[in-house]
Amino acid sequence: MGDRSQEDDEMLVPHPEFADGPQPMEVAQTETATTAENQQVEDPPSSRFTWTIDNFSRLNTKKHYSDIFIVGGYKWRVLIFPKGNNVDHLSMYLDVADSATLPYGWSRYAQFSLAVINQIHNKYTIRKDTQHQFNARESDWGFTSFMPLSEVYDPTRGYLVNDTLVVEAEVAVRRVVDYWTYDSKKETGYVGLKNQGATCYMNSLLQTLYHIPYFRKAVYHMPTTENDMPSGSIPLALQSLFYKLQYSDSSVATKELTKSFGWDTYDSFMQHDVQELNRVLCEKLEDKMKLDVKGCRDVYASFDKYVEVERLEGDNKYHAEQYGLQDAKKGVLFIDFPPVLQLQLKRFEYDFMRDTMVKINDRYEFPLQLDLDRDNGKYLSPEADRSVRNLYTLHSVLVHSGGVHGGHYYAFIRPTLSDQWFKFDDERVTKEDTKRALEEQYGGEEELPQTNPGFNNTPFKFTKYSNAYMLVYIRESDKEKIICNVDEKDIAEHLRIRLKKEQEEKEHKKKEKAEAHLYTIIKVARDEDLAEQIGRDIYFDLVDHDKVRSFRIQKQLPFNVFKEEVAKEFGIPVQFQRFWLWAKRQNHTYRPNRPLSPQEEAQSVGQLREVSNKAHNAELKLFLEVELGLDLGPLSPPDKTKEDILLFFKLYDPEKEELRYVGRLFVKALGKPSEILTKLNELAGFSPNEEIELYEEIKFEPTVMCEHIDKRLTFRSSQLEDGDIICYQKSPAIDSDDQFRYPDVPSFLEYVHNRQVVHFRSLEKPKEDDFCLELSKLHTYDDVVERVAHQLGLDDPSKIRLTSHNCYSQQPKPQPIKYRGVEHLSDMLVHYNQTSDILYYEVLDIPLPELQGLKTLKVAFHHATKDEVVIHSIRLPKNSTVADVINDLKTKVELSHPNAELRLLEVFYHKIYKIFPPNEKIENINDQYWTLRAEEIPEEEKNLGPHDRLIHVYHFMKDPNQNQMQVQNFGEPFFLVIHEGETLAEVKARIQKKLQVPDEEFSKNRHTFEKPVKIYN
Repeated sequence: MGDRSQEDDEMLVPHPEFADGPQPMEVAQTETATTAENQQVEDPPSSRFTWTIDNFSRLNTKKHYSDIFIVGGYKWRVLIFPKGNNVDHLSMYLDVADSATLPYGWSRYAQFSLAVINQIHNKYTIRKDTQHQFNARESDWGFTSFMPLSEVYDPTRGYLVNDTLVVEAEVAVRRVVDYWTYDSKKETGYVGLKNQGATCYMNSLLQTLYHIPYFRKAVYHMPTTENDMPSGSIPLALQSLFYKLQYSDSSVATKELTKSFGWDTYDSFMQHDVQELNRVLCEKLEDKMKLDVKGCRDVYASFDKYVEVERLEGDNKYHAEQYGLQDAKKGVLFIDFPPVLQLQLKRFEYDFMRDTMVKINDRYEFPLQLDLDRDNGKYLSPEADRSVRNLYTLHSVLVHSGGVHGGHYYAFIRPTLSDQWFKFDDERVTKEDTKRALEEQYGGEEELPQTNPGFNNTPFKFTKYSNAYMLVYIRESDKEKIICNVDEKDIAEHLRIRLKKEQEEKEHKKKEKAEAHLYTIIKVARDEDLAEQIGRDIYFDLVDHDKVRSFRIQKQLPFNVFKEEVAKEFGIPVQFQRFWLWAKRQNHTYRPNRPLSPQEEAQSVGQLREVSNKAHNAELKLFLEVELGLDLGPLSPPDKTKEDILLFFKLYDPEKEELRYVGRLFVKALGKPSEILTKLNELAGFSPNEEIELYEEIKFEPTVMCEHIDKRLTFRSSQLEDGDIICYQKSPAIDSDDQFRYPDVPSFLEYVHNRQVVHFRSLEKPKEDDFCLELSKLHTYDDVVERVAHQLGLDDPSKIRLTSHNCYSQQPKPQPIKYRGVEHLSDMLVHYNQTSDILYYEVLDIPLPELQGLKTLKVAFHHATKDEVVIHSIRLPKNSTVADVINDLKTKVELSHPNAELRLLEVFYHKIYKIFPPNEKIENINDQYWTLRAEEIPEEEKNLGPHDRLIHVYHFMKDPNQNQMQVQNFGEPFFLVIHEGETLAEVKARIQKKLQVPDEEFSKNRHTFEKPVKIYN
């Protein structure tokens, strides 16, 4: 999976390196395009472009483009972010060079790989491949996190040599085949498995096991009962999946099966490999063969290596009981082979030099027929049964396409061992020939045919990132037993009944979906819903409509008939029901607006929905008003004139910090709140004369608006209307000492609207929550750091430094928050269009404002007479100079004599690039990618004669495994004075003395001079 460059933005992808997931395009060779942008020279559909970037570490631009190159008649270029696209990785993309001038609606499809070449060892080159449909919206595609910047800029790694980076792009333009109209069952007789995100290798393995009929029959015969649940029983989930693969007409989902493993999250898939899955599915396969690919040309070579005899002698002797250490031979031979032979190819290996896993893409051949009796049965032990003929036929080839950090998995299978192969690629099954299943999966390199032999003579080679990682062979003599018939009678009756019922439910849902346009969903909210939700699930408005009773009603049904269904559901006779329509107000609140008229109730449900809903929403939302008598039995609804206003009431308790719904009342427009105070006290359970304060809840987005109501004014004067909400509470006593956090309704609603629980993590342990604090989104920068400091028991909040969370990478952002650099907590938590609830903290040794005014440099001090290097952190104001650094350093280091002078050098890749002038400002010096070295200036350099020269000496070696020009620097470079008339022998003697190297070792060294010689005056 690739991603867009989106400058100042980041991809909404879980993991930019991953190249798995659905691949909605099949590809075929493209014809050369005949567009206006096409070149005169007929251009190949595939091409390789190499981009050498000099002075890479000194690039100051955020984005850097390559020259344009042409593939498939289209103009392309590579785009890199040398310091990362808002990440601490090198970011790299393929870009359509002329996207701005292409005609409206343009689109093109390409498979491509991008690589950073390792100039010391080519095998450590990092290459990632992906594919993309380029268009005006997504005109570049690639990898935001291509490789860590620390690896790019580390001179010992070999990616940056002499400050030169080499980038390579391989691009193949493809013609798109329509994916969506393809019917696998119709074309092949088989169905695929849905790709459900990170299921990676699972689908290809399941298809392989399903197509071994003996295994499928064994699965159907596993003991399961009708009380089992597929999501909790692996056997039942597997039976269910296999049944669907056998009888379904479209691709099948695997969610039940993965849930039964307990693998129901994206992460869990990343932690399980294909062998473990295989083991979960069939324990008997634990001891399957793992064959070496590296250093083996084919399966037979791997078997030879597997049974190779190792001599145990010298330090490696065998310890025999009573006889002590003995010379011995160790080896493996087979007593027998199984009817179904699964061979795991070691395509992924641990590389100790790089301390990482690498994928082995070497060419590795495997035969259609495998004879394990060859060379007089050399793989068999003496006691093996020689009457069994170990001749095997290839049944399936499981393929991995991509790099070590992800990729795509699919399988080539011939279910009946006929000549016809099938490719099972998630949802899609296609017929394939033998060459595609065998030779094309050997790996190695593919040489693309030369389109213009005279134009470019270097053959264009693509490393094949698609290759076999597992083979399944079936023994010829067991073929009839393994490829057996499996039919309905093999499936337990309870399973057949269950799965048929599931199928019927699926059909029913499908039918419901198809008939959805004939129905309306009516959502009915009642007083009971308001009482249950307000103060628990919601605080603002009246109800969450997704949590009320909903009815699916045919549109042509008269509304009065629907009322009868409501009477049955709620036990409220039709004559006592009155329904109100809800309306969305301009201030984004949602309130009951008016009761339905008798004429409207006589209409059909469909007509009514159109009245209520200008938007084409299939839902009709209603409020059911039911008046209750003293005996709590329903009454007829009271008459409603324009003078009657329906108001809803919420009660606030500042002591408990609780808000709850207490009921609704009709009031007269010209009446006053003072007239209903007794009734409100009764609803609240207060004494009749309790003093209460009333507030109108007006709106809550984007800010809360809640205003005090004057009890002496009429409801109309206070602009109250149907559906309005009044919140009330006891009046605070004037002489009371009670101190409540939120003494009144507005302050409580403000708190609820802005409260935010934040998970704080130490920046040193960014994966673990340290503590949580309930804060307000309106808290200032100072409020937040004060609360964190208090939590940590720290006296000085200015020593807290915070860093925001990147919602896409799930990591801290590279840059911390500057001191008072944001207004409010809400600004700290927002990341593009998402809001997080995580912040990272550090405790600094000095206050942050002070630190921000300082520049910290790491300086390596080389002692003049001792062979020691000490790293010092120099922290100075940003406007300081190199002279200030040297003065500060003098107070921290041991000098050879009190008057010694120091200098500061820039060293990169074991070469000296610069002597810093004392007056250079330190603000722009970057010690992240190159080393700053401080040393005493030798006396002889201070007194140079007019013809003396200062030369730069550095160590290098030529790598014998590379071509003649491959030079690798190492060790510490230094300056040397060459005096007028001095011979090379004398210079060499002085170098030897400086390096303190013995004669015999020094004589092996060769000395060369760069032309032109780098001379420092």
